[in-house]
Amino acid sequence: MWWHRCQTAYHGPRREGRLRDALLVREGEPVAKPADWSTWHDRYEDPQSPLSLRLALVQEETRKAIERRPPGPIRLVSICAGQGRDVIGVLAGHPRQGDVAAALLEFDPENVEQARRHALAAGLANVSATVADASCTDCYDGVVPADVILICGVFGHLSPDDVRRTISYLPHLCAPGATIVWTRHAGLRHGSANLTPSMRTWFQESSFEELAFRTTADGHGVGAHQLVAPPKPYEPGLRLFTFLDPTPK
Repeated sequence: MWWHRCQTAYHGPRREGRLRDALLVREGEPVAKPADWSTWHDRYEDPQSPLSLRLALVQEETRKAIERRPPGPIRLVSICAGQGRDVIGVLAGHPRQGDVAAALLEFDPENVEQARRHALAAGLANVSATVADASCTDCYDGVVPADVILICGVFGHLSPDDVRRTISYLPHLCAPGATIVWTRHAGLRHGSANLTPSMRTWFQESSFEELAFRTTADGHGVGAHQLVAPPKPYEPGLRLFTFLDPTPK
């Protein structure tokens, strides 16, 4: 497989600054500057917004994934978790919230702080939010193998090669029978090709069985896939993806 090795220099101040700029965008919704982060997440306050409609589907599939697990502890990992609304909204008041140890991995410190506040307000002591570069497998040490993995608002900002690479690596982060909940906009509204049919095939090729795939009226696709083969060994030090430069060309 065509993995890239993580480089120490990647975390230097100049490179980190460029990555922060590249992360100032969510699926289908470019953001101009760091000060807009809170405003971007405020769109979730409108229950009829495209983001809220997508969030409802993600939460539904996450609930099902948790309820699908046998009795006992459940590990959940959210990749590029933002403020963790999908996870926190599911666990608050859920009958199995005490079973779930959730790790929210997010690069933006302000989002991480917001996630911590939301988790605290919901009484979820078993939810951790960490400033982390989720594109490098080093940050998954100690939180995998996971029973439920969310990768939402990510695939729309990767090249097709990086999308396929990331999907193919997911079995290395999974516990047996793990469920992946993922999103990707059809792309037609933004002038790009609809990659979701290929992605569903790539999940199948990576030993995942499709449990669900739905789209909102706005074109946001939400999928759930379950690992049906033995997991693969976790390997640190690999670069899975790089966010595309959101600057218009």
